[in-house]
Amino acid sequence: MRTISHQSPETLKIIVNRTLIEATCTPRTSLLDFLREEAQLTGTHAGCEHGVCGACTVLADGVAIRACLTLAHDVHEAAITTVEGLSESGSLTDLQQAFSRHHALQCGFCTSGFLMIAEDLLRTTPQPTEEEIRSAVSANLCRCTGYVGIMRAIAEVAQQRAENPTRQERRHA
Repeated sequence: MRTISHQSPETLKIIVNRTLIEATCTPRTSLLDFLREEAQLTGTHAGCEHGVCGACTVLADGVAIRACLTLAHDVHEAAITTVEGLSESGSLTDLQQAFSRHHALQCGFCTSGFLMIAEDLLRTTPQPTEEEIRSAVSANLCRCTGYVGIMRAIAEVAQQRAENPTRQERRHA
């Protein structure tokens, strides 16, 4: 584990969506604040800021984490993927398209967190059962009760990726 001063700012290097971002931050700067303020990426939302709602979920070296609970210093030199980085081409990914088709967006506040949770699930469990999908999405909160559409979208993409593995767009650094 990295030893850091608890008072003086340090320069961090974090690879965000395949781009190196360097910024001087205090030891108490959260990854969420780093992404929104230093990287100017606002797709990762600040919800409860207690790690409960999941709106701030991002991938750190391919694993889903809560950006509001993670100190930016703890991911120094790590590869972070935000919702903006899911697609290299700028077009919607298969998962984003499925969310749209299944009306899994609702108000949209929780969507980025659900997309990141879904990407993590599909990476670790390419053909999840309904119960595994239900368990994964239970880690995030949706005020609009869009869970059914979210679950259907994830199941559809899992099936499509299993049927056509070359179609998968692996985009996480």
